[in-house]
Amino acid sequence: MNNEIMQIWLELLGDLSTRVVLWQVVVIVIALATAWLTNGLVKNYIMQYATESWKVGVGGIKRVLFPLTSLLVVAVGELILHQWQHVGLLKLSIKLLWAMAAIRLVVYALRYVFASGSWMRTLESLISTTIWALLAMHLTGVLPDIIQALDDVSFHLGKNHVSLLLIIQAIITIFVTIVVALWVSRLIENRLMATEQINMNVRVLINKVIRIVLITVALLMTLSALGLDITLLSVFGGALGVGLGLGLQKIAINYLSGFVILLDNSMNIGDVITADNHYGVVSELRSRYMVLRKLDGTQVIIPHEILISNAVINHSFSDRKSSVQMPIQISYESDLERAMELMAVVASQHPRVLEDPKPTAVIKGFGDSGIDLSLNVWIEIIPETGTTQLQSDIYLQVWREFQQNGISIPYPQREIRVLGDAIEQTNTRKPV
Repeated sequence: MNNEIMQIWLELLGDLSTRVVLWQVVVIVIALATAWLTNGLVKNYIMQYATESWKVGVGGIKRVLFPLTSLLVVAVGELILHQWQHVGLLKLSIKLLWAMAAIRLVVYALRYVFASGSWMRTLESLISTTIWALLAMHLTGVLPDIIQALDDVSFHLGKNHVSLLLIIQAIITIFVTIVVALWVSRLIENRLMATEQINMNVRVLINKVIRIVLITVALLMTLSALGLDITLLSVFGGALGVGLGLGLQKIAINYLSGFVILLDNSMNIGDVITADNHYGVVSELRSRYMVLRKLDGTQVIIPHEILISNAVINHSFSDRKSSVQMPIQISYESDLERAMELMAVVASQHPRVLEDPKPTAVIKGFGDSGIDLSLNVWIEIIPETGTTQLQSDIYLQVWREFQQNGISIPYPQREIRVLGDAIEQTNTRKPV
């Protein structure tokens, strides 16, 4: 067992029946009460005056404010009481508070970098358990023995001597460096997305490039710090190139197509498009595919290759106005000019119909049953609502106005005449 840990336990066991422990307990209670009060006051203050750009730092302070405040008070108490008595309990409390602060800070960083989910809760529990287990092994003095046992399990990998301890250190180091790289990438992304002077597609592209560069640099630094030969990656890079040229070419094409779409500004998040017979709004533009949200709430994942190689209708490429044409037929006996006037007035009264261009009613032709008309209206594209309810409202109001003004809509009727042994059928259309 470590000499320092052994000394702490011996002092604590020897002071259990004296007032020495009581004074240390008083210091711990004062520390917790001070931390609780400080946490409430400072949290309200920093959340009230913190700007948007400082919310990430404020969130980290909120997570570690309680354990760090307790730690500060306990450390001051240890420094004062150390002049007259043993402070073994306070030393143990300091180690526990350090572990609590580390757990809270790591969990906050993970929640900031990754999306929430069941696997995230499992990872948080695993990290918390690992930190507490390491602290328990350190306090019981078995940690050095476990480290030595892991280091004894070793083998040779080429010219390098590799042990189980080195593998565990490599996994932990790679995980930490990747989390740090993603955390820095998320900070840059938040600042970049708030810059309205740069096009949205360019912002997304810059963010993806920065994330790839940061992760690559983090991995290279980790491998170099562990003493591994980075030149070995050239072999892996060659194998990866062959794989991309053979089996992974579709994936590579989709990734490259995604960069092309972001650069040529042909599609943006929020655009209303029709792609691969799917109509909806672009909700996400990811590295390999686009997520299209349809009117019924379902989401379609469309690879970038399809968007590059096939025709895509972007309904909001230049503006978000769209024309809706509604066919209507009236009988020959009706007042044609009055009917066209009523159709335009009804359409202009709908809240979704734009005033410019104005609604217009035009004659499409003279049919067998009646006069074919068309009501043209312009609306602003709202993918969530579509045009079904709009057309239903206008048709219903047109029907009411036609009834009040004596304008009829024809419907087919069939007359059958019996002349001797022959049957003559005549199709006619009579007004309603």
